Amino acid sequence: MDEDRYPAPSSRRRFVKGIVGSAALGSLGTAGAGLTEVPTNRSGVGGGSIEAKVIENTDGPADRGMSQIPVTIEDGYLKGVWPGSTEGATTEDDAVQTTLGGVTYSSKWFQYCGNQTHPKLEPDSEADNFLRVDDGGAYEWQSALESGAKLAVEEFDDYEEWGNGVGDDGLGKPAAATWRSTETDSSLPVQVIRSPEIEAAAEDDEWLAASTEKGFLAWLNSCTHLCCVPAGFKQSATVDGAENAVYCQCHQSVYDPFSVVTSVFTAYPRPQN
Repeated sequence: MDEDRYPAPSSRRRFVKGIVGSAALGSLGTAGAGLTEVPTNRSGVGGGSIEAKVIENTDGPADRGMSQIPVTIEDGYLKGVWPGSTEGATTEDDAVQTTLGGVTYSSKWFQYCGNQTHPKLEPDSEADNFLRVDDGGAYEWQSALESGAKLAVEEFDDYEEWGNGVGDDGLGKPAAATWRSTETDSSLPVQVIRSPEIEAAAEDDEWLAASTEKGFLAWLNSCTHLCCVPAGFKQSATVDGAENAVYCQCHQSVYDPFSVVTSVFTAYPRPQN
């Protein structure tokens, strides 16, 4: 185990710059919520090397970032974009994909950490794509919301001022959610944030302009180290570098939601029917 990959606890606070430039967000890199264990038998269909947009892993033992979920707004509610629901979608290598913002967006992006066994990741599966409240979330402001209710844009109206006593106020307002998880026995854990930094960066970045809306950005909340579900954005004031980032409490991996990069990884095959 590489101990240098673990960030050391520190009482220092790291302050981020006011607005993250689009060059940083568009830069290129390579590489509990019903989560099932990673199977040791990797036989199946639809696996293989895939290039995905992820929120960058900046510290800890994780080998890459967590896959981004494009979002849109419908009737005032947040909705994750499934590649099969878009115009011009095709099925190749037993996965559904489409072109979004000049990027090939594929269902394989989410085939890791056991999520590949989820029935709603089948290429032709139909599902409710709204982002819905996860009552297991770590944010106090969500306690007044009904579990499973659709997340509404108006619930994030204070995103330019929101704070929780960790790191800097005004960087954005997060929420814990699930996606494509109704009418199933398992769920896909998601985090979403509305941030003025994402909003500004999308003005000059084709991918972010297509995959975010009104500053909303979402990702599959499965840590790529050992598949834990990270506590989330602005949830640790004790680990240096995590105050204004996404923190995985299990093994101290840190992810930067303001740095969306490209990562190459091996998507696990889905079980054959």
